[in-house]
Amino acid sequence: MLQVAPSASLQSSPSTLLYPFQICRTPIEPAQLHALSLKTSTFHDPLISSRLISLYSNSKTTTLDHVRHVFDEMPQPTLFSWNVLIKSYVEHHRSQESLLLFLEFISRSGFTPDVFTLPCVIKGCARLMAIKEGEQIHGLVLKLGFGSEKFVQSSLVSMYSKCEDIGSARKVFDEMPEKDLVSRNALMDGYVKSGDIELGKELFDEMPERDVVSWTVLVDGLSKCGKVDDARKVFDEMPSKNLASWNAMINGYMQSGDFVSARKLFDEMEIRDIVSWNSMIAGYEFNGRFSEALKVFTELLNSRLVPTHSTLVSTLSAISWLALLSKGRWVHSYIVKNGHKLDGILGTSLIEMYCKCGNIETALSVFEAIPNKKLGHWTAIIVGLGIHGHANCALELFLEMVKIGIVPNAVTFIGVLNACNHAGLVEDGRRYFDSMVNDYGIEPAIEHYGCLVDILSRVGRLQEAKNVIEKMPMKPNKIIWMSLLSSSRIYRNTETGEYAARRLAEIAPNAVESYVLLSNMYAASGNWEKVSGIRETMRKTGVKKDPGCSSIEFKDSVHEFTVGDRSHPQSNEIYDKLSEIRGRLKSLGYVPDKTQVLLHIEGDDEKEMELESHSERLAIAFGLINMKPGIPIRVVKNLRVCNDCHSVTKLLSKMYDREIIVRDNSPLITQLYEASDKPYVPFNPFRMYADLTSLYRVERLFLQRPRSSEKYVKWRNIDMLKLEKINYSRLKTELDIRNVTEFINNTASACNIA
Repeated sequence: MLQVAPSASLQSSPSTLLYPFQICRTPIEPAQLHALSLKTSTFHDPLISSRLISLYSNSKTTTLDHVRHVFDEMPQPTLFSWNVLIKSYVEHHRSQESLLLFLEFISRSGFTPDVFTLPCVIKGCARLMAIKEGEQIHGLVLKLGFGSEKFVQSSLVSMYSKCEDIGSARKVFDEMPEKDLVSRNALMDGYVKSGDIELGKELFDEMPERDVVSWTVLVDGLSKCGKVDDARKVFDEMPSKNLASWNAMINGYMQSGDFVSARKLFDEMEIRDIVSWNSMIAGYEFNGRFSEALKVFTELLNSRLVPTHSTLVSTLSAISWLALLSKGRWVHSYIVKNGHKLDGILGTSLIEMYCKCGNIETALSVFEAIPNKKLGHWTAIIVGLGIHGHANCALELFLEMVKIGIVPNAVTFIGVLNACNHAGLVEDGRRYFDSMVNDYGIEPAIEHYGCLVDILSRVGRLQEAKNVIEKMPMKPNKIIWMSLLSSSRIYRNTETGEYAARRLAEIAPNAVESYVLLSNMYAASGNWEKVSGIRETMRKTGVKKDPGCSSIEFKDSVHEFTVGDRSHPQSNEIYDKLSEIRGRLKSLGYVPDKTQVLLHIEGDDEKEMELESHSERLAIAFGLINMKPGIPIRVVKNLRVCNDCHSVTKLLSKMYDREIIVRDNSPLITQLYEASDKPYVPFNPFRMYADLTSLYRVERLFLQRPRSSEKYVKWRNIDMLKLEKINYSRLKTELDIRNVTEFINNTASACNIA
């Protein structure tokens, strides 16, 4: 412990106190010296208080808010104190507050910024991508005569590069009388991020000296532009490698889809940081290798490193795709116990996970528990409520969100349109579509048109749906034509069905679903000649249907079934259960919809056996055998559920008094089987993701896997509004939520809410 006697000489000579202030060796000493300065009435001396600010800012046990409080107590802060606090805000990733402090510095300090102030402020602008503010600071630099200062110029090059204004970055770089390695690396990084990899490589070749950052920037740039082999060549030539270079190469392999090479490189690393683990987990998730992502997450938990927000977001995404509710609950418990806040993308991911796992009640509980709700949270719960059949609640939430001042984005409107689709609200769907364009200035993407087409098609307004397709500013995709074709079959509109099938064949000639739907439509109208023609076309082209596969989780294990599967250890019990189900269905007057069977199966008995052995029915039978009454049965299928299985599953839900949730190949489309007289029309699959590189700034909307860099829509949302608590009592009543007031505490068992 520091011991300094408050003698009279210390009180009369404040500068004498500076000696102990310069030799602090323990985290507690700054507070002790602060107390000493107050006791000796020397805190108001500028030298003493400035040194205290410096000590506090470098202390690992002192919060930045406490440093600011000490700063505010200073009667006359020195220029040094202002610089230290501005720098501290930037280093603690609170750059917005650093700019506000700089404005306060300009207006009331009486000092002029120096060569220590300006680089910190410029760095803050770079981190915020605040190009306009950065340009203003650049003007101030020139006005104050610091335009030729090396550190200021390097900061400007870095700021313009990060803001992707490569022209301005190059101009400042060319005007530098002395170009250092930092500025060269910054400019090269700018070239790489703006896509000018050749110019970046040219600058790399011209460098008189290079450090590990120079090599890593080039490896990262080559990887991101798809030149993974070139990136590996540069990586192998590096004289020394750091963690960043290893991580950049792993990311490059993952982005190119070569997860095998990524894993091999990962295994070769002697030292790994959390970024290494995150790259593997996110990379596996990106490539659809969800089980591998969860395995790596388990390995991470067994290491000494602690998962970050990015780790948990990627893990939750993998869990969502596999619909592993028990693992999702465990991760939720880990999040709560370790104090992770749900204000950002982590909360959005958690809501999406529960929605995709068929547990909308818990998703709503998570949403309610988030104190400062952002647009992503609202969008996730609106989408979830819509796909779970609570369209009115979803639309009420949307109106509530708009009422408190949050501006919806493109994904929000997809959720709203999907809700209208499920509820058959055609006019509301049209009104929201028009509002999106006219009131919010959002240009409709192909996903929005797909929703509108599906809304019209599902209620039989096929000509209107066709008109929307023909007026679209972009080329319709497979999903839109499939929606029109499927509804044409249901409403027996052969002319429109043939039109959709022809267009579909042009863009997806191997889409077996289109052949089946068109054949069924011809069969329903008695046109057997065309049925035979389609069968012959399928034989000539070799079109085959992907095998259906359904999975169900039971006791921390995932059980998978394929159509007609007899490999499961409980196979005999499962088929006995199917026989029992067949008898009970017939007693209720159930008649199989044999039009759902593939064309090459001709006999009626064979068709019934084919329907009975669909993979989702095997999984449901397994659930009925093994799961206790009252526990929901959750099944995930890799293909779209057929109409017959949809009808049968609703009957099974009634017969056995069980909640049965089946999610087909659309991750956001979950069918909740309960009493309903509405005809089943397959719903368009749309997917929503959040970009892991930014919490609120960039979201991506993908149409299908694998993710294509050319098929997504970006939009920006920098919304930091604090939202007041909203009363959801009406929503709770409609959903019959019994345990939402106290959702989860610090134990894993508390996550087991029905």
